[in-house]
Amino acid sequence: MNMLTLLPFIVLIGAMFLMTRSAKRKQQQAASMRNEMQPGAGVRTIGGLYATVKEVNEDTVLLDAAPGVDLLFAKNSIGAVLTDDEYNRIVHGIEHDLKTDGTVVPDDASSLTETDEPAADASSDASDDKPIDLGKKDAVDDTADEPGATKSDEAEPKKTDGETDAK
Repeated sequence: MNMLTLLPFIVLIGAMFLMTRSAKRKQQQAASMRNEMQPGAGVRTIGGLYATVKEVNEDTVLLDAAPGVDLLFAKNSIGAVLTDDEYNRIVHGIEHDLKTDGTVVPDDASSLTETDEPAADASSDASDDKPIDLGKKDAVDDTADEPGATKSDEAEPKKTDGETDAK
């Protein structure tokens, strides 16, 4: 056989090997994460339930979902072990202290546009301006402004079923 005819098969086998290797690595990481679970850790199940680990057994995990509510799950059903900050943020809505982060991002863009010069006359210019007419008026306003227009045209119902106007 020619080496050129074997090349596509070699590439295909190599790609399959790389895919199975990365999947196997992910499975090993998930298994080690589940084996390292400790009581008191916050977890998320594959179904989306957030709970605290109460007890870890060989194949099962006892979870405390709420006060007085203990649930028994298989270890394989644990999707992620969460950090304390992440668990408290999701379950209890408690944010960590922003003062420890150092930099604080402002809520608006005013800090980006500030200059060193005071803008004393900028506020007086804005208060003297008239409202800008964008040229959009309601249809009712247009007919009321015209002296010859009457409201009787609007009061008559429109005929949409094919009737003709006999007037």
